[in-house]
Amino acid sequence: MPLGWRQTSPTIMEATVSIIDKALEANRNYAKNYNPTLGKRPAPKVAVVTCMDPRLSDLTGILGLPQADLDVIRTGGPAVTEDVLGELVVSTRVLGTREILLLNHTGCGFTTFTDDELNAKLSASTGDASPAPMRFFSYKDPEENTREQIKKVRSHPWIAKDVPVRGVIFDVETGRLSEVKALEQEQAA
Repeated sequence: MPLGWRQTSPTIMEATVSIIDKALEANRNYAKNYNPTLGKRPAPKVAVVTCMDPRLSDLTGILGLPQADLDVIRTGGPAVTEDVLGELVVSTRVLGTREILLLNHTGCGFTTFTDDELNAKLSASTGDASPAPMRFFSYKDPEENTREQIKKVRSHPWIAKDVPVRGVIFDVETGRLSEVKALEQEQAA
């Protein structure tokens, strides 16, 4: 197993094992009992676009659905980017998912900055402004963001109109989901 080294004092060097090294070791143990039937082609029923936040990692528990039913697309925000739209097209047109769920959450780190602020901060701290302006897809209001993401997915011409697209917000304090209606749905009600 590869070891790193860190200096704990001017004269003492201590061997360290990285998190990735620990994960690779754990995988060797996992593979010993791996069920090869899990390697068959997936046939998910719902595509879930959610944030990369680790508090959303237990999607089977949060949604009460088996892992095999979920085609999970994780992105910061969760932003529906061109890449995410491409993944949703493949999910619905190739893998056969029948519904799309956009799962946002309270307390998201992407609400703590604006794209302009982060671009300025990173340009200043690294001394390199060449990547700016990067798009980080920051936002302030989870409900408004969810509505915008629903609209973006719903407007894509390759996502069939009969595929339901719904949005929810996971409350990190209570574990509860609340549905966000698209603007058209609210206006019709």
